[in-house]
Amino acid sequence: MRSKRGLRRLVLPDGTEYLWKVRHRHTDGGPCTEVLSLHRAGFPTHIVFPGVAVGGYGAHSGLVSDRHGHTANLHEPGVVRAFVDELRRRGPVTGDVDGWALLPAVSRAAAATPGVPPGCPPGP
Repeated sequence: MRSKRGLRRLVLPDGTEYLWKVRHRHTDGGPCTEVLSLHRAGFPTHIVFPGVAVGGYGAHSGLVSDRHGHTANLHEPGVVRAFVDELRRRGPVTGDVDGWALLPAVSRAAAATPGVPPGCPPGP
């Protein structure tokens, strides 16, 4: 069940708990940005995808795709888990993280995500 703030819960096999949500953000005159926010023990990590092109057939908020064919639906818990695993592999991280740098490492899990249409609008 989702909380009032829209946070979803992800519990790893070792009992570590993350709260997470996806946002689509706009800036004045700047590019659209998708943000996957992870919260663990009160410490936030924001995986940021600036320059996302959203629109066209089958595109939606939370869908990120680079020009190399790596695609992920940030609303899928399995994809969120893949990002968490990659962040844990890299060591403790809080604050803003470049999502485009992480996307290739989790593309295998993202490719297995149902509902990601081919030909999604690419980001940087």
